[in-house]
Amino acid sequence: MTEQQILLSFGGIGIAALGSQWLAWRLKLPAILFLLLSGILVGPVLGWLDPQELFGPLLMPLVSLAVALILFEGSLTLHLSEWREIGTVVRRLVTIGALSTWAIITLATHWLLGFDWMLALLFGTLTLVTGPTVIVPMLRVVRPKASIANILRWEGIVIDPIGALLAVVVYSFIITRASGEGLSHSLLTFGGVIVCGSLFGIVGGWIMGHVVRRQWLPEYLQSLATLAAVLAAFIASNEVMHESGLLAVTLMGMWMANMKGVDVRNILHFKENLSIFLISGLFILLAARLDLNAMIGLGPVVLVLLLIIQFVARPLNVVLSTFGSKLNWRERALLAWIAPRGIVAAAVSAIFAIRLDEAGHEGALLLVPLTFAVIIGTVVLQSATARPLARLLKVAEPAPSGFLIVGANGPARVIAKALQQLGSRVLLTDSNWENIRAARMENLPTYFGNPASQHAETHLDLVGLGYLLALSPSGELNTLAAVRFHHEFGPQRLFALTNGQESRRTDKHRASHEYRGQALGNPALTYGQLASELSQGAELYSTNLTDNFTWADYQSLHGKRLTLLFARDGNGWVHVVTPDSELKPGTGWTLLALIRREA
Repeated sequence: MTEQQILLSFGGIGIAALGSQWLAWRLKLPAILFLLLSGILVGPVLGWLDPQELFGPLLMPLVSLAVALILFEGSLTLHLSEWREIGTVVRRLVTIGALSTWAIITLATHWLLGFDWMLALLFGTLTLVTGPTVIVPMLRVVRPKASIANILRWEGIVIDPIGALLAVVVYSFIITRASGEGLSHSLLTFGGVIVCGSLFGIVGGWIMGHVVRRQWLPEYLQSLATLAAVLAAFIASNEVMHESGLLAVTLMGMWMANMKGVDVRNILHFKENLSIFLISGLFILLAARLDLNAMIGLGPVVLVLLLIIQFVARPLNVVLSTFGSKLNWRERALLAWIAPRGIVAAAVSAIFAIRLDEAGHEGALLLVPLTFAVIIGTVVLQSATARPLARLLKVAEPAPSGFLIVGANGPARVIAKALQQLGSRVLLTDSNWENIRAARMENLPTYFGNPASQHAETHLDLVGLGYLLALSPSGELNTLAAVRFHHEFGPQRLFALTNGQESRRTDKHRASHEYRGQALGNPALTYGQLASELSQGAELYSTNLTDNFTWADYQSLHGKRLTLLFARDGNGWVHVVTPDSELKPGTGWTLLALIRREA
């Protein structure tokens, strides 16, 4: 290839990756679907991209390193201390349920496709993993009840590194068993892979954990040092014992994530951004290498395998995992339907297939088209049907119209109770235990902690919430919360009590408008004003407009004593009132306003 062709290929991959990620964001579907379809289109369909020609002998080493970094990033999210908190159902899903899924897929692959037992066993481990990168976008569209959403989200987080670890172990056993030097030698080599991978992973994680904990490096170098350490552990482990590197990086991430006093947030954020870059390019390249003829050559038996995965393996998993739980049959039915395969399956199958083929394992190359068929089939089928099924089963949340309220202080509790009376869901967050306790005494849902914390990223339940109300007396916390939830809710759904000091600051000392959130109330209220008015006897009143009592009558009755905060229209939608609001309430509307006492 000429230099110009290489540059055009890299540019095309970047454009395709960005377009796929943007489309996934707009449609709220897993990005892997569009990445794979883009790769298939520019690769085997149009013939514009040939990864082997583009990278030559560098292709598979780059794929190996990318897979190692993806597995490391996934294992950084597995905190063993949270194992007891995730619930019995999730624990069963990733243990007993995962084993049942593994067994059924293995048996079906062996009998339907004629794979030998070892290859069928490996395929079973590859396709039992869901993962948060495919589950979370689907949950945003499906919007199931919180109980279902939490189970699926936690299952994806926990099964990701566990599935990868199982796949690496099975693959290592296949490689050692294929050496042809007897079962005892194979078991010895297999044990060597486990010991070597574990040793390099644990030692690497321990060293990097101490580097981070003792701050031997400045913060801006910690991510780079971790990246170098991951690559070093992967390469060194493979040099000592072939094919032990993936196990090493997986255990390295788990070790760092569970070391006391080690804050991996900055590293995790860096790795998440790096993973998006790697995943986007990797799956386009892998899909571009896909042999469509081989996929088509698998025949209709692939559809039978998909049906078994969808209607036998997953339902049995859920039946075993939810036995004796409080979930009703509708909730169990939706759990049994949603289990899309994703990133770990695609990435690991590609690298394992080539390595096994090079080792002379017959039929290994069929792992890739078969795995991709399962990924595309489960993602497409479940993305298209999960939302209608959730509605049919009556386990879907309505459009996210609830309120995440930052602050559980007195004024915030008053507003939360008033919104509850309007029929809106509320969730109050605060780091002050006295405020949280007072809110719970008033039967208000709470989250004890900082909404911008790492703990909140995985534990804060946002199902059904579509608006942010920053009602803390701290203007900095309100701004921080608005920045944190800017992408989840969108700038038009961020609202905050204005801060008197903030309004007097110059532009260079004040957060930008898009991150402060819109001012609450018409006219706008500060936290001090609201607290003062409530202490002097002002109250939040809910009033229904009728043909005999119109918006004009309402304004005339209360005059300047009125500060309108919220309005629910005739369709049940709650509008947050700001100084720029141009609402025209009519018959059937309900108004929620702060009414001051007459002088």
